[in-house]
Amino acid sequence: MKKVLLLLAVFLCITTSANTPPESDLRIGSVTGKIIDKALQQPIAYAAIVIKTQDGSNDKTGGITQEDGTFEIKNLPEGDLIFEVQFIGYKTHSQQITISKKDRKLNLGTIALEEEAEELSNVEVVGERTTIEQKIDRKVINVGKDLTTMGPTASDIMSNIPSVNVDQQTGELTLRGNSNVRVMVDGKLSNVPVAQLLRQIPSTSIKSIELITNPSAKYNPEGMSGIINIVLHKNANIGFNGTINTGLTVGIEAKFNSSLDLNYRNGKFNLYGNYGNNIGKYVNDGFIFRDEENSEQIFDFFDNNKSHLYKLGVDFYLNDKNTISFFTNQNIYDGKFKGVTDVIYYDELSRNTTQFFDNVQENSSEQYNFDYKMEFKKEGHNIELEVDYNRFKNDEDANFSSTGTTVFPDYMDFVDTKRTQTIANLDYVNPLDSISKLEVGVETRLFETNVDYASTGLSFNSAGNLIPTPETDFVYGMDIYSAYVTFGQNREKWSYQIGARIEDVEVKADTNRIRAFTDNYTQIYPSGFLTYTPTEKNQFQLSFSRRVDRPGLQQVNPIREWATPLISSFGNPSLVPQFTNSMEANYTRRMEKGSITAGVFYRTIADEINRAVYVDRLDLNKLILTFDNFDNTSAYGVEISSNYKPTKWWSINGSFDLFSQTQRGITESLLTDNSSATEDDIVVEKVEVENTAWNFRMNNSFKVGKKLTLQLFGFYRGENQNIQFLVKPLYFVNTGARYSFAQGKGTFSLNFNDVFNTMRFAFDGERPFVQNGQFNWESQTVYAGLSYMFGSGKNRAAQRKRRDSNTKQGSGGIL
Repeated sequence: MKKVLLLLAVFLCITTSANTPPESDLRIGSVTGKIIDKALQQPIAYAAIVIKTQDGSNDKTGGITQEDGTFEIKNLPEGDLIFEVQFIGYKTHSQQITISKKDRKLNLGTIALEEEAEELSNVEVVGERTTIEQKIDRKVINVGKDLTTMGPTASDIMSNIPSVNVDQQTGELTLRGNSNVRVMVDGKLSNVPVAQLLRQIPSTSIKSIELITNPSAKYNPEGMSGIINIVLHKNANIGFNGTINTGLTVGIEAKFNSSLDLNYRNGKFNLYGNYGNNIGKYVNDGFIFRDEENSEQIFDFFDNNKSHLYKLGVDFYLNDKNTISFFTNQNIYDGKFKGVTDVIYYDELSRNTTQFFDNVQENSSEQYNFDYKMEFKKEGHNIELEVDYNRFKNDEDANFSSTGTTVFPDYMDFVDTKRTQTIANLDYVNPLDSISKLEVGVETRLFETNVDYASTGLSFNSAGNLIPTPETDFVYGMDIYSAYVTFGQNREKWSYQIGARIEDVEVKADTNRIRAFTDNYTQIYPSGFLTYTPTEKNQFQLSFSRRVDRPGLQQVNPIREWATPLISSFGNPSLVPQFTNSMEANYTRRMEKGSITAGVFYRTIADEINRAVYVDRLDLNKLILTFDNFDNTSAYGVEISSNYKPTKWWSINGSFDLFSQTQRGITESLLTDNSSATEDDIVVEKVEVENTAWNFRMNNSFKVGKKLTLQLFGFYRGENQNIQFLVKPLYFVNTGARYSFAQGKGTFSLNFNDVFNTMRFAFDGERPFVQNGQFNWESQTVYAGLSYMFGSGKNRAAQRKRRDSNTKQGSGGIL
């Protein structure tokens, strides 16, 4: 798609400066047809159609092809004209046409474009700069070399994407300020935790990132803020091809990543595989100071992580109409974590303590995917069956010890987690006529999570006596059966799509310590989209969808997730889903040297899920952090993004987003000093805050000669207020350089992140205590990376299907 936008920019330059045909010409004609790839026999969308006079003058007109490759150019003058089709990576098609009173409506039929052998003789061409494209139900960020220069992994570049943020400490990803977002790779959701997954995907492997903020009924309705789909490069050229990437990041500690992508296609078979790893050490530190009791918690954290991701797949082309595909993903992760928390009471030194936390975590994930697709005789008429099975296992051992005048008992926690998900879907697509398309489908999704918890520690029973911490088994399952239908039409400058999805959901949660929780509900999720394109330069869109946020495992798991001397985190198994109605409007303007997209959105949210902070009744000096459902609320926001090329050597990508939401929660605090407080001193406060946050990003790319490109990226996040904290502004500047060699097959990247060492999370808080704090991480780093492409294929393979067929993650954890 990067090629499409580059050509579109060139085409707009032509049409902007061009004059219309002389007024004396009779504009009586039109020409229609369809553009396809000659080798693949597939439609080419957004190809440029140019029609000009034969006398060599500047009288030109034209347009672009639609998603299905069709085009129609109206108001053509009488006489002989030159008809051309232009698309980057293909040979220009040119022919003479004649408009006359007897033959005013020309149908040129199907025109097949041939690839340029020199440009596409090896692998897929990657654009120099990142571009943004607004489609009917999503915003597509076509990742260029300017963005991949900014970091080695998907996690490093994700914060450079409009409306997306990644917490550099926890890895939590948010879209439009909300963490209720699903993350997929090539339309499929992995059981691998999101933070871990993003660190395993090399940035150079990413073709585009799709922000599906208002998905249609064809997509599963989970995720209040929508879906982020990471689309990887596909290289299925005839013969043997591949790409190798390696990189080193150095901050306080070193981090290493590498990947190898291989592909072989011959005849009816396409065999592909890849391997990627991420090995590194990470350092974090911070503090929280409580004003009223003059106490401070000082944190020092150290991670040592190793992860390996393997993928192997095969496509078997039975004939022109039938294709069978299979792939498997295998993931292995080994992580060691060490933490030291010093709790200092400056006025009561006898209460000082130090807690040591050692954690060893190993997990593995297995994914198996089968796909069968049958094409009917009519173009675009097909049926597809897909079955996906995913199994995840995580073993975690945590050791807690402490020293000081007030010593907490030493103990160990052992948590073994197993998750399985099975998804089967059948989709049917039928273009009823030249302007109408019907899509229907059914889907089954089965999920189950088992958490086995054991501890050597002590806990209080109902009588207030210390007893050994009991073992706990937690089982959380969800079965979803759904069906959908969508119908859309394109009528000249207007297009629309309407649809609905019905889902029957059964949820079961049970432990050997807490009562069972069940929930069964059926819901309908409608969606609608309307697009108006008055000219090739302007596009308006309206959309609506209903969505749901089902509580994720982290939010419902009653087993302690983590603990410090003063706070512990638990889930709430009685949470119910929150439902969201989302409305959105977008405008796209294509200009001579770039484009700009602006949009607004509004959401109403029922039974909002949010954080709740309670005083621990068994130790009033401690807090419990959990989740709960709250009253209905609303959110709104504004987004503006643009790419602009003021000169041949300078290009700019910029974005601004602002969102506001009323947040509600519960906090408990004490009226008196913690050391002498009783339960009668607990004050319950229902909190409501108006949180308005904004982000600004700008990426500058400077081309120095044919091989060297320089990068300058700046980011600013404004002050924002959540239930607990007033978060202070965050800002940083990154620089980078990229050098191409071996006729563009090789790339060497070097960048310096957080040049001024300003990136940190700082906050002030009043609930449940007056406090302030700051957390820091290895933001100031130097990265060096090398990428090389090899092979000699000449024909691109058919694009594989990208669709959403999975469930959501809750607050960063995958269900």
